[in-house]
Amino acid sequence: MMKEACEIISLLKQIWPEGSDIRRVLCVTSCSLSLGMYHCFLENRKKSSSGQVKDHCLTLKEAKDLCRLHCLSVVFLLHLPLSQRARSRFITSHWIKGAQPFLKMKRWCEYSILSNINIFESWNLNLVYLSDLSDEPLLKNIAFYYENEYVKGLHLNLGNAIMKDYEHLWNTVSKLVTKFNVGNSFPLRTTKLQFLRKSPSPIKDGSNEKLPNLGFIPVSSDVINKFTGDILKDFPFLKSDDPIVTSLVKQKEFDELVHWHSHRPLSDDYDRTKCQYDEKSRDPRVLRSLQMYHRFQRFYGNSLESVSSKLIISQGVKPKKDCHEPKSKKTHETKAEIITRENRKRLFEKEEQKEEQKWNALSCSIEKKLKENLVSGIKNLEDFLKSCKSNSVKVQVEMLGLTACLKAWKEHCQDEGKTTKDMEIPIQMMKRIHSLMEKYSENLQEDDRQLIARCLRYLGFEELACSLHPTKDVMDDIKKKKKNKYSIGIGPARFQLQYMGHYLIREERKDPDPRVQDFIPDTWQRELLDVVDKHESAVIVAPTSSGKTYVSYYCMEKVLKESDEGVVVYVAPTKALVNQVAATVQNRYTKNLPGGLVLCGVFTRDYRHDALNCQVLVTVPACFEILLLSPHRQNWVKRIRYVIFDEVHCLGGEIGAEIWEHLLVMIRCPFLALSATISNPEHLTEWLQSVKNYWKEEDGVMTRGIASKKNATVPKDHWQAKQSYKVRLVLYGERYNDLEKYLCSVKNDDICFDHFHPCAALTTYHIERCGFPSDLTFSPRESLQLYDTMLETWNNWPDAQKLCPENFIHFKNKLVIKKSDARKYEESLKAELTSWVKNGNEEKAKEVLRKLSPHSSSYSGNMLKLFPLLVEKLKTMGKLPALFFLFNIGAVESSARSVSAFLEKKQEMQRPPKADKEAHIMASKLQKLRKSMEKQKLLDEKSHKKPKNLDKNFVHEAVHDNLLKSLEKNLEIPPDCTYADQKVMDTELLQMVFHRVRSQRKGSELKALAERGIGYHHKSMSNKEKQLVEILFRRGFIRVVTATGTLALGVNMPCKSVVFAQNSVYLDALNYRQMSGRAGRRGQDLLGDVYFFNIPFPKIVKLIKSKVPELRGQFPLSISLILRLMLLASKGDDPEDGKAKVLSVLKHSLLSFKRPKAMEMLKLYFLFSLQLLVKEGYVDQEGNPMGFAGLVSHLHYHEPSNLVFVNFLVRGLFHKLCQPTEKGSKRFSQDVMEKLVLVLAHLFGRRYLPAKFQDANLKFYQSKVFLDDLPEDFSAALDDYNMQVKKDFACFLLIVSRLADMKQEYQLPLSKIEFTGEECEDSQLVSHLMNCKEGRTAISPFVCLSGNFDDTLLQSEISSDVVLHTVGVNHIQAPVLWPQNFDSQGRKMPLNAYALDFYKHGSLVGLSQDNRLHQGDAYHLLKDFALTIRSISVSLRELCENEDDNVVLAFEQLSETFFEKFNKV
Repeated sequence: MMKEACEIISLLKQIWPEGSDIRRVLCVTSCSLSLGMYHCFLENRKKSSSGQVKDHCLTLKEAKDLCRLHCLSVVFLLHLPLSQRARSRFITSHWIKGAQPFLKMKRWCEYSILSNINIFESWNLNLVYLSDLSDEPLLKNIAFYYENEYVKGLHLNLGNAIMKDYEHLWNTVSKLVTKFNVGNSFPLRTTKLQFLRKSPSPIKDGSNEKLPNLGFIPVSSDVINKFTGDILKDFPFLKSDDPIVTSLVKQKEFDELVHWHSHRPLSDDYDRTKCQYDEKSRDPRVLRSLQMYHRFQRFYGNSLESVSSKLIISQGVKPKKDCHEPKSKKTHETKAEIITRENRKRLFEKEEQKEEQKWNALSCSIEKKLKENLVSGIKNLEDFLKSCKSNSVKVQVEMLGLTACLKAWKEHCQDEGKTTKDMEIPIQMMKRIHSLMEKYSENLQEDDRQLIARCLRYLGFEELACSLHPTKDVMDDIKKKKKNKYSIGIGPARFQLQYMGHYLIREERKDPDPRVQDFIPDTWQRELLDVVDKHESAVIVAPTSSGKTYVSYYCMEKVLKESDEGVVVYVAPTKALVNQVAATVQNRYTKNLPGGLVLCGVFTRDYRHDALNCQVLVTVPACFEILLLSPHRQNWVKRIRYVIFDEVHCLGGEIGAEIWEHLLVMIRCPFLALSATISNPEHLTEWLQSVKNYWKEEDGVMTRGIASKKNATVPKDHWQAKQSYKVRLVLYGERYNDLEKYLCSVKNDDICFDHFHPCAALTTYHIERCGFPSDLTFSPRESLQLYDTMLETWNNWPDAQKLCPENFIHFKNKLVIKKSDARKYEESLKAELTSWVKNGNEEKAKEVLRKLSPHSSSYSGNMLKLFPLLVEKLKTMGKLPALFFLFNIGAVESSARSVSAFLEKKQEMQRPPKADKEAHIMASKLQKLRKSMEKQKLLDEKSHKKPKNLDKNFVHEAVHDNLLKSLEKNLEIPPDCTYADQKVMDTELLQMVFHRVRSQRKGSELKALAERGIGYHHKSMSNKEKQLVEILFRRGFIRVVTATGTLALGVNMPCKSVVFAQNSVYLDALNYRQMSGRAGRRGQDLLGDVYFFNIPFPKIVKLIKSKVPELRGQFPLSISLILRLMLLASKGDDPEDGKAKVLSVLKHSLLSFKRPKAMEMLKLYFLFSLQLLVKEGYVDQEGNPMGFAGLVSHLHYHEPSNLVFVNFLVRGLFHKLCQPTEKGSKRFSQDVMEKLVLVLAHLFGRRYLPAKFQDANLKFYQSKVFLDDLPEDFSAALDDYNMQVKKDFACFLLIVSRLADMKQEYQLPLSKIEFTGEECEDSQLVSHLMNCKEGRTAISPFVCLSGNFDDTLLQSEISSDVVLHTVGVNHIQAPVLWPQNFDSQGRKMPLNAYALDFYKHGSLVGLSQDNRLHQGDAYHLLKDFALTIRSISVSLRELCENEDDNVVLAFEQLSETFFEKFNKV
């Protein structure tokens, strides 16, 4: 077949030399090949059957007819746009059995031709429509017409264009088939055989598939009218006597039936969150725990930053002049000011004298050290400089270092045998010169300048030396030769870029700001301080470790000083970051507050501590949303003065993004939004400014409204009066330290590192189309490497001299090249390379990029097995501490263990043969001695006399101490068998940290790893476990940490190196930037290193050049959110404020910003949600929440399960299930409890297992693993609920479909290939076949090709591809709980029975072993499930007055027993 295919393709190229498109080519070649093959098949069959012809195969003539029909169907594809094809009739009949062999053969022929498509390389073959080669439903439609309608006299013309194209295709087929005659193009049917089976209803009737237009239940309220009033007029409202309206009473009937008060307000989520410590308790144990908690928080905070605690004193609310404003003309100094100034001057002089004396005392020892060992001497010298404040002393220190460097360089160069020179000495020499010339130029004497010039001459930088200190001496040849001996052999600019890139001086201001005591802020940081001083809002985008967080603490301090009432809320994305920020605040500030108030509080879903009686609340987005939406917390909300959003780019995430959005639009006060990775900050700022404009208008309306009611002016809150509604954008793009990237490879069983130049990630196509990514920066040596490669590639490069480092305008004759100068050089090189690409030198640019690309080598083995070798290599190179990012919790833990095992094995090999035996003997002796000493002590206590044998006791103690020391020495870990730095922490602090995790699940393992300098960090660890790793890593004790991506979200764990050690779909452009940003500790490392270990090369390229996704907003609404908003609007303590917040959420979604169609879609979704809530009895027709609205909103985390749960409850299913063991009993059988857990697991514990698990022959030991189906009555109720919701949602999609952009709907979503064009109107046959206009409004035209109608939306588990994608809404927004889920291959995915299995056996190990859950994940899943049961139990008890209600009692029993089991693990 392959051979035949090649021959036909070659013949076609001769017939159509001008080329063609893939659809025509495949049509004629597959028809020709299949007819030829089928002819042979029939001939062979005829011979083998000895003349007896069987009747279940097509004849050759019938096969020709089928090919003619296929050719016509392909011509239809060529001429008809998708808009017309989407209206095609759908034939339900199947092909007859006799046609199957030919059709199968034809498919094989198509495969053969497509497999040999490379033959067309030199031919003009258009492959654009490769995705639309054939349309079987269309072929059936044509076949049905010719064999059922044409034969009955319905003769319709094809149209000129279609007929001409069809004839052309069939004539080509006849030329390609050389063995026999295929016949003429017309008539299409020459035989009478029907290819389609007979069917009672062969044509799918579109009119029967239309969705009913449901009427709209009249709903009206102030919020509804203000948000959707402009579109309500277009809806068909139902009359009050309509059965749908009159049936809205089921909630009341349920209440009367079971004596419940479903409308009763419930306690909110805040009340139900576990309080970590009872603030009012006088119990000594509680007070002791609280004291220990505060002590640890201060210790934890001190590990984050070494700053002394500041006492804050409230200064009242009187507005003060901003200290950053220019002062008025200076008045005469008072006597007190003169005395103060003189005292300061005297103190400064005294301090200088002290430092001078200190230097005089130390200078000799440092000078001696410099002579002995230059490197360690320089380190001592730099340590002294850090503590020294006097500039005159610093000059002396630097000059001593410079003199020592010059002397060392002379000695080094006098050694005749050296072929290469050690550049470390000139680097240190130039560092001293940079420091002297840039920082202390004013303090230099003439002799100092002469020495600096002399040093420059020795290095070969004659021009620089002359510019600093000209000399009249004329050097003779001997002197020149002598000088050349010391010269480093390259120019000063090249030397500084190549060897001193990370030492280059950064642009820093020298004028202090009175608002900042600890450091001198940069210009952009001062702008942030101005923002807070003016009570403005700001979006702040700056790299990790750039110092953007300082403004948060400045803001806190300002609010704390203003009063005891104002509150600052700090919103962090993770609990780990919440704990970190809370500890930092408690360490930074102390304040004497009135009784009941505290400085800092915490609120997470797991626990809360002083949340509403603090001045600084640190929380996660979901918990802050609870407070903002709680109707009865509005008075507390009004106390908020500032909100700080850390890692605000989470606004673009897929999970929880809408919560960030709600917070930003609901707060009335100013805010600070911080992030390191936002690609479109201008768009975000513009959106937030529109929100602030709304609040400005609302505040004005509300103020005028209150004033008119009281007929008096309203005294404004001081902060509200000062608040500015301006939102500033503050951008800062410069990292303090450069990042350099390296590829890890395996060569000869050793780990090797290849430098990865950023340009290696680019292509000329990318440069031409997108330019250089804005955050793709070079280190100075990488800029030099690019220049050298460009010069090497193009010998006659016109701008070579201009961009030569020594001639570059910003480097020429410059003694001190700064980081900003190097950045200008980098930009010039980028511009030059871009001009190469755009101005006809693309091939040279490609060569440059190829040369810069590292030579990657693949390793066939398991790279993670070499992980310990990687860590050991990094230690040898001095690249620790390091963070190793992996994306699987199991891999995170196992990698850390493998490194520990490697070190243990290393230690074992070093230990003497008898060391273990000696340790065992010593331990036994020690145990016996302790027992003897304890026995003697008891005897002495009983006798109440002085011990007789004091000497003996002393001997015993001495022997005990000696044995203990010997044992400790024996078991001591050698320095080369641990990565821990024992010197950074004393034993007492270390034991305190270890003591906190003694009762934690992973406590003992983490302690053992920490002693080796290793740790791991992931979301499934407890807070105490994570804090142990964080504290010890920051202190420098632990120097190797394996972690998941959660650590990258703002957690303060800077390191020297970052290693990506595992590929994952979660490793994207955003996570890459967040994680790599950890490399390079400010103040410790001038360069950060990023290593790629076990990451495919194409993935690395993609990570480096891809931009961070733009923030465009996620779908902002859900049924539960709308219910919570209606609760706030109708039940809030301040109704006007509540309504304003609700309308802000509804009107200001980021998704609909500047997109009117998206806004209209959201309005329609809002109305759809209201209809559902009204029908389910959660909202009345005035928009007021009713019935079980409170319970539904309580369980909003679990939509749509919350709606299904209440639906089951109202139907009485739980009352039917929860029957006690005996009449009058309040206890329920194990069987009832297990059935209840089964139902709840289907609702609140949904976690799927891969479909292949069911087929695998796996043995389970404790768990059942696969969750059974719902009981029949619950399953039937779920189906009923789902169908009703689907009908409503389908009607919503029908209405919203008018907002679709049909031009985009006729394009493929990724390739953007269009299937548009003018509709074919001159063909009667086309008009007849494409006549199904009705019932295909709300679904994608591509889906219509498969015979789908709008009723497809009512099917279970519909795909998102079915819905019109430009509408901006899909089936996920429908609150439907699908009982089954299927994978991409259509296989049913079973639900994991982890919750029910745990309830039965109570073992985490069982869940890990059988249910395939990591123990940490299982623990958190069970905790969430247990909290949900408790929440339901508490809610039901609050709603029901009957103490003996079976449902309430059953849930209370279940909550109690489940927590008992859970607390044991």
